Formats: sequence, structure tokens, C-alpha cells
Amino acid sequence: MHSTRLILLLLLSLLLNQSVQAQPGDKIFKPAIRSVKLHVYGDQLAYPIIRMNSGDRLELHFDDLDADVKYYSYTFILCNADWTQAQLSQFDYMKGFSNVRINTYRNSSIALTRYTHYMAEVPDRNTAPTRSGNYLLKVFTNGDTSQVAFTKRFLVVDNRISAGATIVQPFNTTFFRTHQKVQFQVNVQNIKPTNIFQQIKVVLLQNNRWDNAIFNMQPTFIRQNILEYNTENEGLFQGQKEWRWVNLSSFRLQTDRIEKGDYTNKGQTLYVKPEGERNGLRYMYYRDANGMYQLGNMEQNNPYWQGDYATTWFQFSPPNQQPYPDKEVYLFGELTNYEITVANRMQFNEQTGMYENKQFLKQGLYDYIYLLLDKKTGKLDASVTEGDWWETENNYTILVYYRPLGGRADELVSITQINSLANRPEMERRNL
Repeated sequence: MHSTRLILLLLLSLLLNQSVQAQPGDKIFKPAIRSVKLHVYGDQLAYPIIRMNSGDRLELHFDDLDADVKYYSYTFILCNADWTQAQLSQFDYMKGFSNVRINTYRNSSIALTRYTHYMAEVPDRNTAPTRSGNYLLKVFTNGDTSQVAFTKRFLVVDNRISAGATIVQPFNTTFFRTHQKVQFQVNVQNIKPTNIFQQIKVVLLQNNRWDNAIFNMQPTFIRQNILEYNTENEGLFQGQKEWRWVNLSSFRLQTDRIEKGDYTNKGQTLYVKPEGERNGLRYMYYRDANGMYQLGNMEQNNPYWQGDYATTWFQFSPPNQQPYPDKEVYLFGELTNYEITVANRMQFNEQTGMYENKQFLKQGLYDYIYLLLDKKTGKLDASVTEGDWWETENNYTILVYYRPLGGRADELVSITQINSLANRPEMERRNL
């Protein structure tokens, strides 16, 4: 009897430990999976957000380069503000079927590269989330949730409270010319938390990135039901520059960012013009996609199953054609799934004196930057390769979470989005 109780306690402990582990976020586990897009229906550049009790829909698209037909399904997992799994069963936050088969797919046509394109709408008419919060979409094969192909984040919001924000230039002379400060207030009148510091959590995102998100901000002042977040050295983001870009919408009609192309009857290889550091260059505004990419082609073919792929080489030239000491260089953006992996690391070529990396990319418009990883500290930074200017156009998102007393999951009760050009007439005119 004693041994049975011990086994039950060990199993319970194991389940609880699994439930509080941080989830993998946006990650691709199978190398054959490419061009994963999860976005608001009809807008490839819109972050996947659903409002509770609305008709909002998301589109899911991805390619399988094995070019066969597989049994793909998806499910989703509710997570807390820090992306640890909520201690709830799926029955507590999902109605309908827990696993949904992806039945819509097409074989590629016209393109030299053979692949199978899969698509789905989220939520499906047979399943839907019933609680607000952070969700992780998990796509898997053969009905086995352990055979994960990839995961993608999305958000479900129940707008119960309001927040207002502005982007200001920091007063601190250390950050005055290089950073942007998010200054905001939250009105919690509609929920009236009894313990603000434990029940309210705030997360700040720059350009929908989670790698440099700011978590656990505390209010500077509390005025009745208004929470003020205005600490001088919090809510700060490096301004960066506008993202680099390359137009791959046509492989035959090479754009001005392409140095040359090699073509065979089996595929194509494109070489992006060599690039260098931008930290010493003056800031110049131009419209970008803030790190994202958009599938499309000049031939007006369907971008999802008629777009082709090309092996695309990126080349970065460091000062004096010498490698950075104790640093690694990474190609970074949605095109690399914002992942710091071996596949996205630039390799230094001693013969050319340049860092090089190749990606297998589908026709479209791509944004990217180069990041330096300090091998001693593990810190990622773009200030050397790209530079930072406070004038840079960036999108910011303020996520406010609330956990009721006795609650077992963080509820997403407010999303506020603001652009750094707001209330800056001289920059808004440039955007016309």
C-alpha cells in the first residue's frame, strides 16, 4: 500500500513538473518543413491574434519538401504569460475535438521544387479555445502528438480592460540616441484586482519578437484603478535600424539586391550582394516589414503551391575581412524562424574574408538582420552589425494578463499596439 502511494505521488510530481516547463515557442522540428505562416486571415504580416467570442480566423500554411501526403493534425496548448504550460486540462480551455486533421493540401505545380502545401483555418469549426491567453499551436503527424513537426504561437484576447501608450525618447543620456521607451498606463477598473502585483502581469513586444520581450514590469504609480508604467530605465528597447531586405519575388528577373544567379533544370541558386556593418551609417527611413516576410511572386501565380524555392546565399563582410573575436554571426528574422541554430549561423570563409550562410527560401519579400552572439556571455546584440537609432520605425505590443484569485492560468485581458512613429509628424510625413 505504501509503495502504491509513493508511485502515485511520483507520477503526480512528474505531471506537475511537465506542466510548468516553458514551451518551445515558434520552432520547426522536421527539416522537410518550410515556409510556415500563421497569421490573421487574409494578411500575411498580421500577428496571429483572435478576439474571444468573435468570428476571427487565422490561416495556417506550410510546405513539406518530402512532396508526399502525410497525416498531419494540430492541437493547441494553453500557456501562461511566461509560456509555461497552464495547469489545466484541455477540456478546460477547448471545446470540440482536441485533435484536428489537416485535410486541405495541394501538390506544387509549375515550380521546379517539388513539395506538398498544407493549409488550415484556426480555429476549426469543430474546435475552438474557450479561454483567453497564450496558445501554442502544435502540428504533428500520424495522430501521435509526440511526433511534432512544428509549433507556432498565437494569442486569444478577451479585451476587458484598456491601456494607453506612447513611445518616447529616453531622458537618460546613455540611451537618448539609441533606444526607444514604451510609456503606458493600464485601467483595471473592470476587473478590480485585490493584489495588483501578483494578479497583473505585463509583457512588452517589439516587432512581435519574443526573444527580446520584456516580462514582469511593475507599475511605477498606482492611482485608484490606473496603473502607471513610467520608470526611466524600464520599458527600453534598442532602436535598431530599418531591417535589411531582399526581393525574391522573381528568380529570373534579378532584383538590385541580387549579385548573380545559377540556374539548372533542377533548381536555382541566388547570391545576395555582400553586406557590411551599418552602425556607422546615418539613419534613413524606408518602409519595411519589421523582420517578417511575405510570400508572393511577380508572375502572379498562387504563392502557396505555385511559388518556387531557391538556395539563397547571404554574405556579410566584417571589418578588415577578419572574423569577430569570440563572436558568432547569425542571420535573423522570420525567414530563420527567429531561431539561433547551427543552420542559421554564418560561417567565416577565410578565402573571401566573409561570413556566409545559405537558406532555402520560397519566392517572396524578406526582411532580416545580422546578430552577434557573444560566446562568453551568451548575449545577442545587433548594435555592432546594424546600429541603433531612436528614430527607427518599430511596432510595439503591450500584453496585459490577469489571474483571478485561485486561478490556475493567466488570462489575456488587453492588447494594445502602437507604432514608434505615432505622434511624430515629421516621421509620419515620410511614411506617406
